[in-house]
Amino acid sequence: MTRIAAFTGGISVPSARFRVRQYIPALRGEGIEVEEFASGFGQYPPRYRWARPFWALATLAERLPDVVMSHRYDAVLLQREIMSSFVTLEPLTARPRILDVDDAIFLQRGGGFAKRLAELSDKVICGNTYLAEWFGRWNRNVDIIPTAVDTERYFPNPGAKSPGQPLTIGWIGTSGNYKYLYGIEGALVKVMRAYPSARLKVVGDRIPEFRNLPPGQIDFVPWSEAVEVQAIQSMDVGIMPLEDSPWARGKCSFKMLQYMATGLSVVVSPVGMNAEVLTLGELGIGATTEKQWIDGLIALLEDRALRARLGTEGRRVAESSFSIRVVAPRLARSLRGQ
Repeated sequence: MTRIAAFTGGISVPSARFRVRQYIPALRGEGIEVEEFASGFGQYPPRYRWARPFWALATLAERLPDVVMSHRYDAVLLQREIMSSFVTLEPLTARPRILDVDDAIFLQRGGGFAKRLAELSDKVICGNTYLAEWFGRWNRNVDIIPTAVDTERYFPNPGAKSPGQPLTIGWIGTSGNYKYLYGIEGALVKVMRAYPSARLKVVGDRIPEFRNLPPGQIDFVPWSEAVEVQAIQSMDVGIMPLEDSPWARGKCSFKMLQYMATGLSVVVSPVGMNAEVLTLGELGIGATTEKQWIDGLIALLEDRALRARLGTEGRRVAESSFSIRVVAPRLARSLRGQ
């Protein structure tokens, strides 16, 4: 049994949950035992600047025993940096050292810390090709492994919605990404005006602040791990708007994969990995302009058969290309150095 010490940003950090924790049972079946060393103080600094020096000292003090402990393992997996946008204790961890990256962290603070982390690592695992192109400049040993979706947990709603029930456009994510949702508010306003009975469901950590969308057509669901699957299952169309920026191109399409695994048709910005996933089957609609967002959403709201067909294909692609069953063996081979 190969033993891996995995350093993650904390119990509540999505990347820790989906890039490390969800694989642990499947990796055990592949002969790899992963023990997670999750930060108790979090990977990201507190909001108030005066508290940040205390946070940094507490984080380093907490992590130092874990770093010492890492030398009892066969390898170390660093899920991004230990402390946001800095190299701190990483050089003291055991080797071989594997860096896992699922965001364009090289865009932060000039990217020097990202380059240094890549150079310190024996391998870099990247969530998509865009990230791999960047990190391949600093480390020749790069594997591309997408973020898997648990298709045993995310599955289509077994109960069919009756024809008289209002249709729901849905979005799930953290409030830090609300800016992308606000970016298509103009399109959403026109769609909701055309379909007064339609709903927009937002699943997040705080209530979004739209300027023009009618509050009566918005349903907010506070995110929790316990409700997220059911919340997505209650949607009819899943949306993932993005701006075409270097940071957005580094995203690993997980929101889109959650919708697909749950059997939803999708309308997404064809940016970065989203565009790649769209090519894998007739599973959704790519929208760049406001008109394309309006036309795409209206087409799906109007055509139940189209929604069902795209949703079925999305589920098929999620199971065949992005399920834990498919991705975990790839991750195991990478962790073993194969």
